[in-house]
Parts: sequence; structure tokens; C-alpha cells
Amino acid sequence: MTLRRSLAAALAAGSLLLAGCAGDGLAPEENTDDPAASGGGPVSISGQAFPEAELMAEMYTLLLEDAGYEPDVKLVDARDAYMATFPGDIDVVPEYVGGIVNFLNARENGAKAEPFEAGDGEQLATDGGDLLDGAGISLLDISPATDTNAFFVTQEFSEAEGVTTLSDLEGMSVTLAAAPDCEGRLDCEGGLSEQYGIDITEVLPLGYASNQTYQAVLDGEAELGETSTTDGTLEAQGLVVLEDDQQIQPAQNLVPAVSTEFLDANPDIADILNPLMAALTTENLTELNGRVAVDREQAEDVARDFLVSEGLLEE
Repeated sequence: MTLRRSLAAALAAGSLLLAGCAGDGLAPEENTDDPAASGGGPVSISGQAFPEAELMAEMYTLLLEDAGYEPDVKLVDARDAYMATFPGDIDVVPEYVGGIVNFLNARENGAKAEPFEAGDGEQLATDGGDLLDGAGISLLDISPATDTNAFFVTQEFSEAEGVTTLSDLEGMSVTLAAAPDCEGRLDCEGGLSEQYGIDITEVLPLGYASNQTYQAVLDGEAELGETSTTDGTLEAQGLVVLEDDQQIQPAQNLVPAVSTEFLDANPDIADILNPLMAALTTENLTELNGRVAVDREQAEDVARDFLVSEGLLEE
């Protein structure tokens, strides 16, 4: 299947829609009660319930509230859960390009479908354009900040077994603590088994970068755990990430995924969230994650502090 899409063209189309609305000949008083013209109204936000996603949901919430919207946020354990009603009941999701494109690919073409592996977020969004269009989902501006899946072991295990890369685990039998939807996924258990030749004897569905996952590895209940490349908690816990030396992870740039129908009705959403994407970098995202996960600051406080410091929100 040939998949193609120009994200820039999609955004340009949104601009044309705005221009069309501005020049449709309606008198100003006829638009006064139109939520799309003035901005605001209810907006449903969902995503996965791990620290980084919670932080991003807080940023979205603060920005949207400031613009007059009424956000309702419900985070869940796995992508499958919110994708069952997105778009539809859900309007906006803090997403990752590779994550959503490959989810849609597997849903459309089967779990064993060849994954999209472009290392560039813009290219991956273009490659997955037909899938996104078919699902009624639009991606806003893609952030330079990236956060891919990563897999960790204890420092003790790494030194004792001479393991520093995922390839070093080839042929070993290990238990994996990970997200509930990890089993079979080519960027998770499926790729570890098929690409790296690791014998995953069991997947413990304890969560993505969760305290339960960390503890399972520290206690020896699992040898391997799933987290993210922007996890700032590992060193303090005596945990180390193994290098993804065969690069099974697709580009995972942060991006707002929006119901196309909702975006058409509320085109100002792009103006509200796109500046945030431009302000984020992998480095400052890692620092922000550390403030939440290590320093135990409240996600809302960290989010507000960042938005104010970047001039995206007034104190």
C-alpha cells in the first residue's frame, strides 16, 4: 500500500478554512454566537496515564482553559482504550507520531503488518497520512522533542551479564514488565522476540514507566522493564537503559492528535497548541519529567511553570 500525506498541506487547508470563514460575507453579528468563531466550549482530552503524558495533558489543559475552552481530561492505561472512542467521544490526545501511525496500521492491516519505521517524524506522518485521514484524525505541528520506548535492566544485571544493548539479550529467557498492550507489538514484546531473538517468557502488564514496573525489575520479578528515553528516574534507582542497537523504534516525536471534525469546527486549536510543540525539546522534556518523577513536584505546577517561562501563559 502506498501511503502519502503532506502535513503541511493539511495545515494549509486549515488556514484556507479560516480564510474562507472570514470572507464568506456574513455580518459580524451573525457569527457572535458561533463557538468556532470565538473559541471555547467543551473539549475532551484523553491519553495514557504515565508521567509524561500526564504532564502534556496538564499543558494542553492550561492552554485550552486560557483560550476559553472547558477541558475534560480522562487518562487511561493503554492506547487501545482511548483509541476505541477517538475520534468521537474524544477530541484531543497528546500523542507520539510513530505510536499512533503504527497503531492505526496494525488496526487496519493486522498485528503482523510491516511497521512504519521512518526515523523522521514528518516523514512518518506523511507515510501514515492515508491511515490518519481514514480514521478522521489530524496531526498538528510535530515537535522536535522525541521520546521512544526504551528497555531497562538493573545496573547489577548489566554488569553481571555483560549486557549493554538489547542484542546482548539474544537467546536469553527473560520476564518483561511493560504496558498492558506490549505483547505482540513490534515496538515492544513482538520486536524484542522477533527482531532481537530474546525469549520473552512472560509479559507482566504493570504499566509503561510505572512504579510497579520499576519495582518488578528491582525485586527480580522481571529482568527487563519498559520505559521511555526521556525517563529521568533510572539512574537514581540503579537502573540502566539498554541500547536499541537494531533501531526497532520508529520516530516518536510528540504531536497533538485532534479529531478532524473537531478541528474543522474549532480551527483555533492549532494556534493554541502548535506554539507548545515548537517550545518543547527532548532536553527540556527530560528535565520536566525529572521534576515530576524524581523531585515529586505536581504535574500541574511543572506544566504551568514551563508555559509561563516560554511566554505561552501569563502568570
